[in-house]
Amino acid sequence: MRLAYPYFLLLLLLIPVLLWLRYFMVNKRSMQFSNSAVLKKLPKSWRVWMQPILPIFYTLGLAGLIVALARPQKGLEDSRVRTDAVDIILLLDLSGSMDTPDFQKLGIKMSRLDATKEVVERFLENRPNDRIGMVAFASLPYAIAPLTLDHGWLVQRMEGLHTGMLDGNRTAIGDGIASAVNRLRDSEAKSKVIILLTDGANNFGTLSPENAASAAEALGIKIYTVGAGGGMRTGFFPQRHEVDEESLQKIAQTTGAKFYRAKDLETLKDVYDEIDKLEKTEIEIERFTRFEEKAFWPIIFGIGLLSLEQFLSLTRMGRLP
Repeated sequence: MRLAYPYFLLLLLLIPVLLWLRYFMVNKRSMQFSNSAVLKKLPKSWRVWMQPILPIFYTLGLAGLIVALARPQKGLEDSRVRTDAVDIILLLDLSGSMDTPDFQKLGIKMSRLDATKEVVERFLENRPNDRIGMVAFASLPYAIAPLTLDHGWLVQRMEGLHTGMLDGNRTAIGDGIASAVNRLRDSEAKSKVIILLTDGANNFGTLSPENAASAAEALGIKIYTVGAGGGMRTGFFPQRHEVDEESLQKIAQTTGAKFYRAKDLETLKDVYDEIDKLEKTEIEIERFTRFEEKAFWPIIFGIGLLSLEQFLSLTRMGRLP
């Protein structure tokens, strides 16, 4: 709240003068009595008791009109957000080994895929102004969600992911990258990013990860690679399932990004937090304020009280000595 013309409030200093002129300089008729003590013993009517309220009405009415002259205004703040957003594709491995429960939360084991879902949901919450899409892959890629700002819907789509929805016996990393690149091909964002998470090595598909990374680099797309899990796949016949760190490092280096290794939940969180900081969205907020006039009610208040005071002054209440 503000006053457009606050200097009008100086007129409040004139109210005592006007009050004195109104009620103490007016010539009133009086009757002479030899002894007024007799009159003081007479009972007072309600009009006599209410007579002091007239100066109060007069004072408050003038004050209301003076406040209205100062033009009280309420500020309504608006903002305009200008952002250089980042378009991101989350590329997730859905091969069978992602069910390996070698991550822990509060002492309870959880699969690599469940740990990834938890960390990715947190990552989405931190980037409300970016368009983010999702592609999953095993022996073939599958588009889960296009680039979108509706991250709540994206989380719902992600929650339905499981290793059994694709052929989980093979891992086509190169084809997965190619599918993600295709989603970003026509993007006009300042920065285009793919975050690839896998727990294995490329062993299927028509395109090698190296060639797919070269195509991404040609289009100005960075690929951050994350190797998840400890390497051992559980089951009735446990077998090694190592992350191909050398290949993932080469993919990241080709596109000017970084490779990360995450063997536990905390490390995985740190990885996505660092990527979040490296690919920060630039936001410019322009704020402006428009003002709404609030003089209407002071005017009504002032005119109403002055009118009431004038009306009562014309009655017997105003004519009492």
